Amino acid sequence: MKMLIEGQLTESQSADVIRVSNPATGELVDTVPKGGREDVKRAVDAASEAFKVWSERPAIERSRVLLKIAEVVRADVADLARSLTLEQGKPLGESSSEINSFANSCEYYAGLIGRQRGAHTPFSTGEGFFIVTKRPLGVVGAILPWNFPVSLMGWKVAPGLAAGNTFVVKPASTTPITDIKVAALLAKTGLPAGAVNVVTGPGSVVGEEIIENPKVAKIAFTGETATGKRIMEGAAKSIKRLTLELGGSDPMIVCDDADLELAVEAAAWGRFRNCGQSCTSVKRLFLFDSVADEFVRSFVEKVKTIRVGNGLEKTTHMGPVHTQEQREKVESMVEDAKSRGAKVIVKGGRPMNKGLERGNFLVPTVLGDVDYDAKISREECFGPALPIFVVKDVEEAIQRANDTPFGLGSSVWTKDVEKAYHVAERIEAGTTWVNSPPIARAEVPFGGFKQSGFGRELGIEGLDYYYETKSIQVLEYGKGKKWAFPIN
Repeated sequence: MKMLIEGQLTESQSADVIRVSNPATGELVDTVPKGGREDVKRAVDAASEAFKVWSERPAIERSRVLLKIAEVVRADVADLARSLTLEQGKPLGESSSEINSFANSCEYYAGLIGRQRGAHTPFSTGEGFFIVTKRPLGVVGAILPWNFPVSLMGWKVAPGLAAGNTFVVKPASTTPITDIKVAALLAKTGLPAGAVNVVTGPGSVVGEEIIENPKVAKIAFTGETATGKRIMEGAAKSIKRLTLELGGSDPMIVCDDADLELAVEAAAWGRFRNCGQSCTSVKRLFLFDSVADEFVRSFVEKVKTIRVGNGLEKTTHMGPVHTQEQREKVESMVEDAKSRGAKVIVKGGRPMNKGLERGNFLVPTVLGDVDYDAKISREECFGPALPIFVVKDVEEAIQRANDTPFGLGSSVWTKDVEKAYHVAERIEAGTTWVNSPPIARAEVPFGGFKQSGFGRELGIEGLDYYYETKSIQVLEYGKGKKWAFPIN
């Protein structure tokens, strides 16, 4: 697979390659070029030229192109989903949902183009008026994660293109293939060549050039908080615009009046979807003491039904952890919690099933009596392990939930509307789901508090982050006093 620059699939100037492996088998999926700074510069130049054309397209034309993008992506969903499962590991059903999520984002922003309103307001002195307009930023560098490489490309590319911007996309080195395939489909949609470019390669080279290149106006990044901090430092040198969606340690609070059957389902889905590798996965579960025993019994039964296996098999519920390094990190967190006295409620570990020995598989782990200072309590656990905490009431749950440097997502389960609102208002997180698993929707702004980043993706707010706001002040002839310098 080659990278995409100015509408053409191309090798890197170095001719070096990166191997992309299947996390379920360890087998080679494909190779991609190991791009360098010169490749990024070519892509940025292509995007800069395309911006001159794309930004001048009427809103209705940009809308039609985005709808066409959604159409061609949906038409190829089966091939794209298989490609995504091979390189990322998630089950085919989840991969199909992710491809459709990309299309959903394009359709949503196609509907918003041309429907935003500016402002026309007279001066209070009556001497004239001012107009507030929006204009696109220019070239955007989109730096993507490996856990949802396609849907999160859509979260950036769809609103950015809608606003009239162009892109240089840097996919994660372990999941670049499907992103390239999606970008290559855009040639069928009327999008100018160079409007969306994909350069593969290490973050220390490709990512750094995107951050430092003076022609790049904005960086849109999803990934680890530590990486986000480095991007902020680099972007500060040229005051680039930023959208950062970073790590999370999302709490789920189950109150004593919750529908436990639904809450159990949501906790299992919210923790173990994509093998627990989601920024908004349920990472800390808080149960009221009066319902804790009943909830845990049902939850354990549910967790034990989760079938771990190759994502290509229809019977698989949960695929592998994405990399060996990530699997070892999750295992280390579990061992740290156990060393501090945590009770093993569901024993996870590496499965012994024949055929899974070459993959990065882990069976779900559930822990109780977890020390609040354990790594799994304080840091983001990106894998299939869940700590459970018992609390006496809402106030303790809120206090414990907020005791983290992160603030991305959260959820509360209760039949009491006032209680739900009380919790949602006080939880320090960008999103609180009430009686719902953590599902991001195109219509709703998404982003974090604290060290989970800043800026918003999705929703009308997500579109605003791809515009500059410009004020035009008009002083009407013959009105107001005459101006002279020096002022008397």
